[in-house]
Amino acid sequence: MQMGLVRTVMVSFLCRVGLGIGVSMTVMGTSTIVLANEHSNLSIDHIPDPSFPLNEELGIPSLKTLDFATMGITPTVQAHHRSIKEEQSSTVSSSDIRPHLVVQSTLGTDTSPSSLNNPNLLESPTQPIEVKIQRTQAITLQESINLARRNNPSLQISALQLERSRAAVTEAKSTLFPTVSFQTAVTREVSATTQLVNTRLQLNGGTPISTGSGIGIISGDPNVNRFLNSTLELSYALFTSGKRDATIRAAEGQLRISQLDYQIRMAELQLDITEDYYGLQDANESVRIAKAAVTNAEKSLGDAQALERAGVGTRFAVLQSQVQLANARQELVRAESKQVIAGRQLVQRLNLSQDVDITAADKVDLAGQWKLGLEESIVLAFQNRAELQKQLLQSQVSLQQARAALAAVRPQINVFARYNLANNLDDNIGFEDGYAVGAQLTWNIFDGGNAQARLEQQQLNARIANTTVAETRNQIRFQVEQSFSNLVANKKNIDTATLALDQAKESLRLARLRFQAGVGTQTEVIDAETDLTRAEGNRVKAILDYNRAMASLQRATASFTAGG
Repeated sequence: MQMGLVRTVMVSFLCRVGLGIGVSMTVMGTSTIVLANEHSNLSIDHIPDPSFPLNEELGIPSLKTLDFATMGITPTVQAHHRSIKEEQSSTVSSSDIRPHLVVQSTLGTDTSPSSLNNPNLLESPTQPIEVKIQRTQAITLQESINLARRNNPSLQISALQLERSRAAVTEAKSTLFPTVSFQTAVTREVSATTQLVNTRLQLNGGTPISTGSGIGIISGDPNVNRFLNSTLELSYALFTSGKRDATIRAAEGQLRISQLDYQIRMAELQLDITEDYYGLQDANESVRIAKAAVTNAEKSLGDAQALERAGVGTRFAVLQSQVQLANARQELVRAESKQVIAGRQLVQRLNLSQDVDITAADKVDLAGQWKLGLEESIVLAFQNRAELQKQLLQSQVSLQQARAALAAVRPQINVFARYNLANNLDDNIGFEDGYAVGAQLTWNIFDGGNAQARLEQQQLNARIANTTVAETRNQIRFQVEQSFSNLVANKKNIDTATLALDQAKESLRLARLRFQAGVGTQTEVIDAETDLTRAEGNRVKAILDYNRAMASLQRATASFTAGG
């Protein structure tokens, strides 16, 4: 018995087109359906502008400025640029949540050496020569920040996540338009039932029946039918009980959260780079001070040996000087090791080439003056910090997601129009067409409590975000107070350390004169050298701690500028 065989070839195309919003149609010539679109007056004012600029004004570069070539990535979505003026206000309403940011750009003209970039981030070195340090480059703090903005992987990941959120907004807004689909199918049909009947008829001497209206033109087999069927359909979700609106608003809110996340990551990275750079400066100064201590110890040893040769010195003084020199040399070795580590840490943060080492080109100096008082600094931080705005936005997003969840058990109305072409390839009749238009109401009356449970989850998420605002505000205030206190304390320490350094230099000069004149001891000289080394270290530490406190205060108030 011949087995039944059905072969179907289907090609489907799906596209989206923008059509009119109002829909009016006549179904079968008897009734008219006119439904207003819930988005005919769509307003999303209470959700911040999703096209918040990714520009240098706010320290957020577009994807064009990122070095994606070194990542093996070719971005296909371009960032949206638009200028924006932010209002400065200490109050934030629940219906208009916009961050009041005064973060200044630190890019300016990018003068960072491009030769320091890692040429290929996806390949690991396989030969020792590839990781051997071939060159050392002196760079400034500003160049370090520029390199970090261009090379740091975590920042590039944050930028890609931002573009992903932008694509999610586009996806959500696509529901504002109808969908148009085209489907065509060619079918070859062999009916097993018909073949069974024909077999019985043939055995009984009867005439086989045909499954179609004519004979099989192509194969001559009356049991085979071939059909061509094509359908063009337009459908549109006319009414969604607020689900579409809520989904779009939630996506736009999530985009703003992603923008704030990028800004937060950029500020954190800038602070990390600044602290690493100051750490490298500290290590360089420690090496300089240690070398000066070795030089002083060598001079003291020379004086002690000269006095011993002249018969007015003692062997004990020479031994003391030799021990002091050995200790100074050990301190120098430790300082040089810390210098290497500090440089490599900054290289790692900047994601530079494997064969490059860097050193600080900027001299150790004050990073500037903070002109605001403590109270003004706290208020500025409350106005500027993106972390507060993020939590408020998260609350709004959760409420919109709650609306979308509730819409799952509310009426949904879809309208459609369908045009159909069909042809039986086994006859000579040709194509016949037909159409259908209509509207469909869907109402999921009971879902076992699923929608209500999701609604409660999102409402709780909103409450959590609102509660987190208070905690975040307290953390921000403490950060400002801590940084401000450190700034004031280190400013005083700078003045004290500068005076102590001058006194230590004079004390060492007098101790040497006394020792050379035979009225002082070698111990006095050693003590004076130790005091001088400590005074130099204290002054450098006070300056760099002041600069670190300045950077932390600028980060805490979201007013970071490189170099103060």
